[in-house]
Amino acid sequence: MQKTNAMRMLDKAKLSYSVQEYEVDENDLSGVHVAAQIGQDPETVFKTLVARGEKRGVVVLCIPVGKEIDLKKAARAIGDKKIEMVHVKELLGLTGYIRGGCSPIGMKKKYPTWFHITAADHERIAVSAGVRGAQIIIDPSVLIEFTEAEVADLCGED
Repeated sequence: MQKTNAMRMLDKAKLSYSVQEYEVDENDLSGVHVAAQIGQDPETVFKTLVARGEKRGVVVLCIPVGKEIDLKKAARAIGDKKIEMVHVKELLGLTGYIRGGCSPIGMKKKYPTWFHITAADHERIAVSAGVRGAQIIIDPSVLIEFTEAEVADLCGED
């Protein structure tokens, strides 16, 4: 597999990670499907969402693939009144990534980032490697520190 920008950044920082490749199904880009493809618990595979706050502007929110973002809870967590998801058409221009391949590492610009509180519950989590078909498996504390992220409760109840 060719190195992605996200992988190159982790390599440059001399951080330990592994890459898990999987077969892309254009008809099912869901994170739960990706988790099944790589044999991981959906609680340990995190999807990267991009939202816009009224005051904060663009923010990155990483949550387990099996959960739904709670926009009110997330807005409170980031210190904003209201946030909304950016339209998929804006994603590439804002981040340099496409839907299904958006990584919290190596976006075009450094946006404030939050991980759902459960990330710290696991020894390793998976996030997109920056392309469809590859996930980076990494210690969440290392990833959170590297991305200068904060941790908060971003999801609704199951």
